[in-house]
Amino acid sequence: MAQAPLATPELKLEVAATPEETTIRCIGKMTFTSSGALQTELRRLIHETKRLVLDLAEMTYLDSFGLGVLVGAHLSAKRQQRQLKLINMSPQALQLVQVTHLTYLLDE
Repeated sequence: MAQAPLATPELKLEVAATPEETTIRCIGKMTFTSSGALQTELRRLIHETKRLVLDLAEMTYLDSFGLGVLVGAHLSAKRQQRQLKLINMSPQALQLVQVTHLTYLLDE
């Protein structure tokens, strides 16, 4: 009997570090069930770099819980005197940020 293929996670993270910054590419959906992976990765990396960049070009969906993780990441970075920058945000995610008046996330 053939095995069923393993389900792929909703959110895949790819990390690339340089001496100046660490970039995390978020690929897939950032939702209630998947955004914990990003939260864990951010907690690990925030002490290792002065500048974190979240590349959201391949993030296909963002829900309110995922947005909460982005807000939490922003606040953690500020407390630790780190810079967090969100780049390449999809139109859906950008609209969610604007509707919720969280555009300060984009101003860094």
